Amino acid sequence: METYISIPEDLKLAVLEKIKPTEAERNELMAVQEELAAEVKAAAEKLRIPDIFVKMVGSAARGTWLSGTHDIDVFISFPEETSREELEVKGMKIAREVAKHAEHAEDRHAEHPYLNITYKGFDVDLVPCFRVPSACQLKSAVDRTPFHNEFVKSRINGREDEVLLMKQFMRGGGVYGSELKTQGFSGYLTELLIIHYGSFEKALKAASSWKPGKKIDIMQHSELKHDEPLVMVDPTDPKRNVAAALSLDKFCMFIDHCREFLKSPGIKFFFPASPMPIEDKEFLEKLESRKSSQLAVVFETPDVVDDVLYPQLYKMEQAVASLASEYDFSVVKTGVWSGKPETVIMLELISGTLPNVKKRIGPPVWVREHAEKFKAKYEGAENVFGGYIEGGKYVFEVQRKYPTAKGLLEEQLVNCSLGKHVHQSVSTGFEVLEDSEICRLKDQDFRVFLRKWV
Repeated sequence: METYISIPEDLKLAVLEKIKPTEAERNELMAVQEELAAEVKAAAEKLRIPDIFVKMVGSAARGTWLSGTHDIDVFISFPEETSREELEVKGMKIAREVAKHAEHAEDRHAEHPYLNITYKGFDVDLVPCFRVPSACQLKSAVDRTPFHNEFVKSRINGREDEVLLMKQFMRGGGVYGSELKTQGFSGYLTELLIIHYGSFEKALKAASSWKPGKKIDIMQHSELKHDEPLVMVDPTDPKRNVAAALSLDKFCMFIDHCREFLKSPGIKFFFPASPMPIEDKEFLEKLESRKSSQLAVVFETPDVVDDVLYPQLYKMEQAVASLASEYDFSVVKTGVWSGKPETVIMLELISGTLPNVKKRIGPPVWVREHAEKFKAKYEGAENVFGGYIEGGKYVFEVQRKYPTAKGLLEEQLVNCSLGKHVHQSVSTGFEVLEDSEICRLKDQDFRVFLRKWV
């Protein structure tokens, strides 16, 4: 059993000094929240929409937000008996009325539409929801958020700093954020870990021994079996796993991050140094030392939100690896980078070139019917180098259809299963860059990705 040293108090204080909102920041947030609540009520009155409640939810409302993050979630709650259509129409009308006072507004869509606005420098979501009696009687997925709010607020008191430490620690380890791009820990999941374990340090020590299938059920009321690496039963809804978005790799990255930190605690685990973009010269040196083949499939980034885009990019990543393997190319690893205007799927192969010759092995000679069919197919056929018997089986040496991975991808990629928006973009044009050609991609964020890649 690993023994860990205690986390020095001065380290925690040094981290909190950087991440804890100042009194001035808190006052500004409170003032903007109050203004927004008043704006929503005024808009509802002006539009003659009665019986509207305004709820501030999310980390800003719970006192568990990191300094410098300016996110506010405003829930516009309608009576439970409101129809879905009425909720959407009236909710968006109120939101648009509020948006008249905003610097910027953008329609977004989760289970139903909501409005994202920039208001006095804050990133604000105006979300219509139903006022339901419990999180087990939801009419839409967002209806459970106010229950999350109440649960955390009633139990987190005095442990807000522990949550802040955990959030920054997860950020430092690259595992914070439950969006489909990151597949990590959500803010709510982070808060529940602190509520369950009692402190940042206790949570880290426990997590360093986690195994896939770990289950935490704070209210002891789980109703369903879940298959995800971590199961955090939602205290407000026994059927739901709060950690459903957490991938196995991010789960394991967090365990590793905890172990390394507990062996030798340091501020770098919270604030790792940002890697520099890789220069052409260094990239070419890495290529020379790795002696593998690097391929980059480059296409225009589809104009959709990340939660729609990234599942399709991960699907494409798998499809590209499967295609390469199907044609005998050995895949070392794959990766995804997306920016504006381009997206890149990276592929490292043991070699991007294969011999022109490929063996086709048939049935044993004594399995007469199948063996003769096989022999007839290849004997004297075009692109066949020759045939013989080996180990009792007919063998023919044929010409390989795709001796280069680049040629294979250029010809077959559009026939892969890619997801709707990615397929549309790839169909309008893409290119495959190989090895030194990748230096053509100059985006600085991509160059940071490339440094980690090689």
